[in-house]
Amino acid sequence: MSPALADIHPEDTQLEENEERTMIDPTSRDDPKFKELVKVLLNWINDVLVEERIIVKQLEEDLYDGQVLQKLLEKLAGCKLNVTEVTQSEIGQKQKLQTVLEAVHDLLRPRGWALRWSVDSIHGKNLVAILHLLVSLAMHFRAPIRLPEHVTVQVVVVRKREGLLHSSHISEELTTATEMMMGRFERDAFDTLFDHAPDKLSVVKKFADGVYLVLLMGLLEDYFVPLHNFYLTPESFDQKVHNVSFAFELMLDGGLKKPKARPEDVVNLDLKSTLRVLYNLFTKYKNVE
Repeated sequence: MSPALADIHPEDTQLEENEERTMIDPTSRDDPKFKELVKVLLNWINDVLVEERIIVKQLEEDLYDGQVLQKLLEKLAGCKLNVTEVTQSEIGQKQKLQTVLEAVHDLLRPRGWALRWSVDSIHGKNLVAILHLLVSLAMHFRAPIRLPEHVTVQVVVVRKREGLLHSSHISEELTTATEMMMGRFERDAFDTLFDHAPDKLSVVKKFADGVYLVLLMGLLEDYFVPLHNFYLTPESFDQKVHNVSFAFELMLDGGLKKPKARPEDVVNLDLKSTLRVLYNLFTKYKNVE
């Protein structure tokens, strides 16, 4: 036993020969950004599954058997998976996980995501693998949440060789910049525009707090927007998100398609997302006098 293994739990010493186990370094678990990532994902899952009366308290303990992941994917994708609802056996749990993860892979593979999880890692309560999976799902389904950027953890890898435990440390990047993560999903004409004229687009930042978007919808649809429905001088991030979300609702009411951008992207000064919103408005109302 080396000093580096001092924090390993007793069950982790019962590895078979050449078996490997990974765990997050305790110092990384205490990192504020890591804690924030876990909290945001937990709250998101519980919000999505509120009608199912499911409350997730600990990711690795509540998601490993596939039951919650099944419900989460069905709710997000609007589908029904052909799996046994409740199963207690390890074989049954892994079969359910296999079905759920295959459905996830069918969604994510075309988008170019690196699939950094497996049935064994999820069922083995590998928190890093579970977080990789949840971050991918959140980004794919454009979850209305704000993931902390550049979250990296130190992972301890323990392997048993010749009866002795050997450890090593690796870094795992759980999130990057929001723009980079969203960029894995789409490149279109707006990307080309940004490649060639990024310095000429700062004007759209004035829409970041949502006020102009709300007032603009009122002007385009010819109605007065009651001031109690939005924050005229928003101060917090949440107030700005409220404004942009409200503007999106007005767009839907006006017959526009649901914006691809998330309200959080607009508030975070994501120019590409903001331009997409404005272009949709221009397309619909360009002939309005």
